[in-house]
Amino acid sequence: MPDTPYLIAAVAVSAAVTWALRALPFAALAPLRGSRTIQYLSSRMPAGVMVILLVYCLRDLPVTETRAIAPVTALAVTIGLHLWRRNALLSILGGTTVHVVLTSTLFTH
Repeated sequence: MPDTPYLIAAVAVSAAVTWALRALPFAALAPLRGSRTIQYLSSRMPAGVMVILLVYCLRDLPVTETRAIAPVTALAVTIGLHLWRRNALLSILGGTTVHVVLTSTLFTH
C-alpha cells in the first residue's frame, strides 16, 4: 500500500486537474461573450439541436407499421403541449408519458 504523503499528493493532483478542467471552459468563453457570431448561435442553436434530435430519433421509424403510432402520437402530444403552454418541461414529460403508456400497454408483443 502506498504511503500517506504519496496518497495526499495524488489526491491534490487529482483535485487540481479536476478544478482546472472545470474552470477552463469558463475562461475560454469569457472573451467570446461579446462576439456577434456567438450571440447569433446562442439564439438559433436550441431549435437546431431539437431538429437534429428529432431526425435522429425518427430516422428508422417505419411509418407504415402500427408500431409507429406510439412515437408519432407522443411527438404530436409534445408539440401540442408546447404550443399550448410554452413549457419545455411539461412538453417533454407529457410526450414521454404518452410514449411509455402506449408502448407498454397497447403495443406489447
